[in-house]
Amino acid sequence: MSAPVTNGIVKGWCPDAWRPMMAGDGLLVRVRPPLGRLARVHVLGLCEAARQHGNGQIDLTTRANLQIRGVREDSWRPLIDALLDLGLIDPDPTREARANIVVASDWRAGDDTHRVAEELRGRLSELPDLPGKVGFAIDAGAAPMLQDAPADFRIERAASGQLILRADGRDLGAPLSSGTEVDQLIALAHWFVESGGAASGRMARHDAPLPDWAVGRIPPAASADRLQPGGHPFGIALGLPFGRVAATALSRFVEAETVIEAIRLAPWHIAICETDASLAGHPDPANFIADPSAPIRRVNACVGAPACPQASVQTRDLAHRLAPHIAGRLHVSGCAKGCAHAARADVTLTGRDGRYDLAFDAHAGAPPSRAGLDVAQILAHFGAA
Repeated sequence: MSAPVTNGIVKGWCPDAWRPMMAGDGLLVRVRPPLGRLARVHVLGLCEAARQHGNGQIDLTTRANLQIRGVREDSWRPLIDALLDLGLIDPDPTREARANIVVASDWRAGDDTHRVAEELRGRLSELPDLPGKVGFAIDAGAAPMLQDAPADFRIERAASGQLILRADGRDLGAPLSSGTEVDQLIALAHWFVESGGAASGRMARHDAPLPDWAVGRIPPAASADRLQPGGHPFGIALGLPFGRVAATALSRFVEAETVIEAIRLAPWHIAICETDASLAGHPDPANFIADPSAPIRRVNACVGAPACPQASVQTRDLAHRLAPHIAGRLHVSGCAKGCAHAARADVTLTGRDGRYDLAFDAHAGAPPSRAGLDVAQILAHFGAA
């Protein structure tokens, strides 16, 4: 199979391993580790593959997936073979495309999150063909962790302790009986397609009345606090600046910290290092964030130009320079799409024709308070010059 390449401006799908997307720095290959967990050998193997077949840069996405960047077209097939050997992708492209599952990172073997997610992965062939961005959240811990993570169909815990099935965009969920969770999740996915959901693209935009058996009547439990860098029951949670890490830095860190058994991925650009012992040294601050109060934790920035062909400005260097000078949430977006942060931010900078539009309490692309600024003007405005 040859690598398909997409250069369209508006993309209604997410790349995966078998269907990469062309970016400004080469092919973007997405990897969805089973249950969001990579054993030590998988981390090191993935880093080696990213160095050999890509540009050595790895992204952690908002859905807790990994993206290998800068893959050349003649390196795509060797990369796929390496990922197959590691067991990190499904040999069936259709099943891999359907494995758009984000799993609460606090799962333990045999608990409800683990049980339901494993069953869903085993039954991917029963799902219909869904729009490329449609996905599932298996969030069956004591309190939901993924309510602000992107997903269209959610299995969550209610305040009563019962599991519920909730369609994204609806406040209430339908009760689930133990052992039937995946049956009903698959049935709701089929209803979505049969009721014309493909035209809407996402569950939250699909306003067809739910079938009677899926009508919600139970609210989910209050959301757990968002995961932050620092100590964690499994070891230590580390943030990745802008969700990016160099493969060399990650492999060096894991090789040096021999007590790390595995790494779990969370949607907020956080990797949890599983270990029963203290780490020997402090993680490299250029690649890992251990302090939850670090200013960079309040910043969202897409990859920007030149890595994204739709961006007209660089983003992350400016975001780094501004971070200590802005108290609230900062969003620097290379274009009006706002891929790095869908919600409003206290300060939003949007690239347009090589300059930046500045807006407050706004989404990317919102009408600006000041338009057409250059970097020097922005730094001066915030006292960061």
